[in-house]
Amino acid sequence: MPMQPWFPDAKLGVFIHYGVYAVGGAAESWSFYTGEMTHEQYMKQLEGFTASKYDPHAWAELFARIGARYAVLTTKHHDGVALWDTGHRSLDVVRDTPAGRDLVTGFVDALRERGLKVGLYYSHSDWNHPDYPSVRHVGPGEPPSPYSHAEPGKEDPAAWERYLAYRDGQVGELMDRFRPDLLWFDGEWERTEEQWRMDELAELILAGNPDAVLNARMLSHGDYATPEQGTPLQAPEGPWELCLTINDSWSHRPQDRDFKTVRQLVRYFAETIGMGGNLLLGAGPREDGTIPEEQIERLEGLGAWIGRHADAVYGTVAGLPAGHHYGPSTLSADRRTLYLVCFDAPRDNVSLRGLRNEVKRVTVLGTGTELGHHVTGGLDTVPGVTWIDAPATADLDEYATVLAVELEGELDLYRGTGRD
Repeated sequence: MPMQPWFPDAKLGVFIHYGVYAVGGAAESWSFYTGEMTHEQYMKQLEGFTASKYDPHAWAELFARIGARYAVLTTKHHDGVALWDTGHRSLDVVRDTPAGRDLVTGFVDALRERGLKVGLYYSHSDWNHPDYPSVRHVGPGEPPSPYSHAEPGKEDPAAWERYLAYRDGQVGELMDRFRPDLLWFDGEWERTEEQWRMDELAELILAGNPDAVLNARMLSHGDYATPEQGTPLQAPEGPWELCLTINDSWSHRPQDRDFKTVRQLVRYFAETIGMGGNLLLGAGPREDGTIPEEQIERLEGLGAWIGRHADAVYGTVAGLPAGHHYGPSTLSADRRTLYLVCFDAPRDNVSLRGLRNEVKRVTVLGTGTELGHHVTGGLDTVPGVTWIDAPATADLDEYATVLAVELEGELDLYRGTGRD
């Protein structure tokens, strides 16, 4: 299937990890798997999950305000607790928590009212389902976990068949009820593609919505790559998305105070879109459904920068390869305007190397101030360096200044080694 055009132009999404793990500030699902807390302690959080202030319309308004074009909600993490009223149940917030209601429908409706694309996260794995730890697929020397793998010699093919029917039933519900624009899968590392029966799962999904976008954790059926928590040094082939936390945690962990600054988030964002990717920025609501103020402040700070530089964000593609400009850049869809991002205040000039085009005009995005420019050097087919005058202090952005370089014709770059 060709990639849906909305995805590569979305640029920013919000990744919401919301579930019972927010009650005690635990790491989502992993806290009982790795022994951070006992399984009994983890499951006791079900009793405290109220979603008492859950307001998906407030979430959607925030997402739209900051310039996000889509959002993804964890409908079921590895702990197996579903956030919707599922007929294929193991655990869900409707029957097993004081929240007592479906939380996915409101999220989907609120996003669509704002014109945002709907993403639903679903974990292939389920560490609470009695039929899940019934087969093996572990790495060399890796001990099986009682939550995820059968012990040697104790595999149960019939139980695994029941589990797959449960998983397919839940994914089918998500497709039938919500027709998501994007499905963000996780947990794929615990089985092979054949064990997961990805072919059949992909058929089920696309029968429900042929235009659904699938992340790479659908393995060979994935539409885009999903690097996590670290900007790649080389862009993955094809469409891709960096998923990143605002602090160091996906879920609400009040003890985690290692928040990234707005300046750091702007850098992550600019570097990601400069390589042609999207940023899926994580936020972890409290158990009552409110997003912590520190996260909102950073989301709004990033959104304000995007708002001031929207021309360099939306309707653009990956910019210059490394070495042509000392910072990220984007390129307009018609390939006639370069947007150069400058994280630090230029002292004298901004240099642009390897540009064969004549430059028509350079302006500071957001203020419109025109900057002088000239070319030095160059010989035969090797172009000289284009020097752009440094912006005045009044034209500098607090986090990153963007220069719009209007070209004569479509971008034409020299990539050679110079004259012998």
